[in-house]
Amino acid sequence: MCPAGDDRSLRIKLGREELVIRQRYEVVSIANDILIAVWFTIGSVMFFSPEWTTLGTWFFLLGSVQLLIRPAIRLSRHLHLRRVRGMAPGTTGQSGQEF
Repeated sequence: MCPAGDDRSLRIKLGREELVIRQRYEVVSIANDILIAVWFTIGSVMFFSPEWTTLGTWFFLLGSVQLLIRPAIRLSRHLHLRRVRGMAPGTTGQSGQEF
């Protein structure tokens, strides 16, 4: 564990397990962000043609819905790490990175 005054004081070293948990959520978050960018890019290109405008709108809607997934991923990560670490209620367990 880190000293209480250190900004990493909520970080409990669980060895490899903590690293694996953190990497899983980071990969899911990155994949989600890439898909959001893909949906909005495709939707934007479709708006250049009047025939594709409706489908482009659906891609924008899909990207917007995926924007809701990002906080769900972060919340899942927080709750999972809290459960694994056995942290007290009210502590964040955040690593400083926003996955």
